[in-house]
Amino acid sequence: MTTTKHPAIQMENDHIVQAYKRPPFVLTHGQGMTLYDADGKAYQDWVAGIAVNALGYGDPGLIETIQQAATGLIHTSNLYYTQPQAELAARLCELSFADRVFFCNSGAEAVEGAIKFTRRYHYDREDMARTEIVCFTNAFHGRTFGALSLTPKEKYQKPFKPLMPGVVVVEHNNIQAADAAITEKTAAVIIEPVQGEGGIRPASNEFLQALRRFCDERGALLIFDQIQCGMGRTGTLWSSEPSGVTPDLQTLAKPLAGGLPIGAILATEKVASHIHPGDHGTTFGGGPFITTVAKYVLNRIAEPAFLENVRETGAYLKERLEELNSPLIREVRGRGLMVGMEMTIDVTPVVEKGYEHGLLLVNAGTDTIRFVPPLIAQKSDVDVLIERLDAILAKVS
Repeated sequence: MTTTKHPAIQMENDHIVQAYKRPPFVLTHGQGMTLYDADGKAYQDWVAGIAVNALGYGDPGLIETIQQAATGLIHTSNLYYTQPQAELAARLCELSFADRVFFCNSGAEAVEGAIKFTRRYHYDREDMARTEIVCFTNAFHGRTFGALSLTPKEKYQKPFKPLMPGVVVVEHNNIQAADAAITEKTAAVIIEPVQGEGGIRPASNEFLQALRRFCDERGALLIFDQIQCGMGRTGTLWSSEPSGVTPDLQTLAKPLAGGLPIGAILATEKVASHIHPGDHGTTFGGGPFITTVAKYVLNRIAEPAFLENVRETGAYLKERLEELNSPLIREVRGRGLMVGMEMTIDVTPVVEKGYEHGLLLVNAGTDTIRFVPPLIAQKSDVDVLIERLDAILAKVS
């Protein structure tokens, strides 16, 4: 960890809104799975910018794509056609259930857009009584107003109430409760196929199948939030694939452009056909520079060998975590390279001691360590993690 106080830390304290609590070091560069601070200390990264940097750091193909894209158009707005946006949309549709795509700049924007798409769909059907959106305990959909309303955690919501009305919170993975909650007033059901911030909690295949059935029977739309769990994170391109269920809308963001900001709403024609010029928009969303980079990242992640490595390394990660002999570990769960280690204690000391041992770790709630590394992680990286984590747990206990 940095031993001298870097000037950037004081500048941040003086000039940046204090919305974040950061450790006392300044990251400067990275390579592969490793980040380095201003003093040259190396950190093995199990955070990946919170499940964003899918290709790690210094990836030659990504760098070359960015350099080439920078010689072309950076921004034109959505007043005009650009080929990279069209090509990325076509590729996303080819690789998913979707017929059409709307591009934005972040995950929260994608969720907000999905809410609007839902409202417009039911408005055109003269079904304005459908004002309720069903979400689930421990969900996290974002920090903007609508997305925050669908994130039923008091510590996030309390200072900003009253929030968007019509939100119905249902116990996660409880089919009977969902059956009772989804009614003729339900406009949409939104769910993360694998919850991220909520503690790495997969929805069961049976639960996702039941939600699809209830939505079809009762005229509601089904929205999958795959902002964190999609794009290869769980070892399949979409984390919902094992269930065989497809949604009406799907939100994407985090890894789609390899660390550059982008969001997307994937939609069926049934829903997308109700969105007309003027109904929704964004100045920056889907610009030619970003979409050029995103197409490269998407194609890399979609390669069968790439996804196979995620599955194999993820299975090895779970196996090695389960072998850790610590009474502090309650459960290891997750799929692919989206794994949670639930503990019997607040995990903050584990995260903080990680810095001393050259590990970047992140929590999911107060009792779970979330392992969401670059998707290029190898078994040898897992071995390094386990050796250091074992030493940390011995000190914490």
